[in-house]
Amino acid sequence: MRGLFRRRDREVPELNTSSLPDLIFTVLFFFMIVTHMREVDLKVHYQVPQGTEVQKLNHKSAVIPIYIGRKIYNHSTKDDEFFIQLNNEIATLDDIKEYINEERNKMNEDDRSRMTVSIKADKDVPMGVIADVKQELQKAFALKINYSANEQ
Repeated sequence: MRGLFRRRDREVPELNTSSLPDLIFTVLFFFMIVTHMREVDLKVHYQVPQGTEVQKLNHKSAVIPIYIGRKIYNHSTKDDEFFIQLNNEIATLDDIKEYINEERNKMNEDDRSRMTVSIKADKDVPMGVIADVKQELQKAFALKINYSANEQ
């Protein structure tokens, strides 16, 4: 009787890891698609104004941002001095037309027809500065303009 119930030495089966690389690349691909990276380092500070008729933009790939505000980390400027930022650089009004043309050339044909310039300006920026920017946008034939605001 004793011989019938002998214990056999058991080995732990190996773990099959052949599908692990596929799983890792699937998760990596998911996070690459979902994650939105900020493309512009802000060099101007702007406090977005409040608005009552706020709408979201549908085609973000067709949006060209222009930031207007006070310089960040610059104590030598006056409080009433505002700067324009295009991409990652502080710019002048004369740079706007060239910037719009460069950004338009980077877009595909569908986005060019939907191209919108989004002015992200501080709530204290004088309307004269905004009007000057709009005049430069007209020269660049960028006629769809959006003003960024937070909903009240």
